[in-house]
Amino acid sequence: MDRFVKGFIVMSIVYLAVSTVLGIAMVVSQEMNAFRFVHSHLNMLGWVSMMIFGVGYHILPRFVGRPLKHPLMGEIQFYVANVGLVGMLLFYTLNAYNPSDTHVALTAIFGAMEGLSIFMFIYNMLVTIVPKTEMPH
Repeated sequence: MDRFVKGFIVMSIVYLAVSTVLGIAMVVSQEMNAFRFVHSHLNMLGWVSMMIFGVGYHILPRFVGRPLKHPLMGEIQFYVANVGLVGMLLFYTLNAYNPSDTHVALTAIFGAMEGLSIFMFIYNMLVTIVPKTEMPH
């Protein structure tokens, strides 16, 4: 298993644990409901998407009998996705407690990083699993 594949899976499990603790805290204390955005994004982009990235990178190329077209892109995507997610949630939370245009801008920048990472996965999967069709002569 590639290092970045294992990284996606491990981080997915970490995000699941953190979002579970946060979810329990939200049930116990109504004041914690301010973290709904963080909780939901830890679940969907952290737990679910990271697991899909890891399992997808490991299994889908094998299904089509071809190696991953751009393994380095997968490695880079791992860092872009994780930095994007943590940065987005950090600055979103900071903005909730200390509103500023800087926090909003940084939330958007890190959110865009997360979006970029998703499109990196989409591209890498498509060029790996969809064969090029040759033009007839």
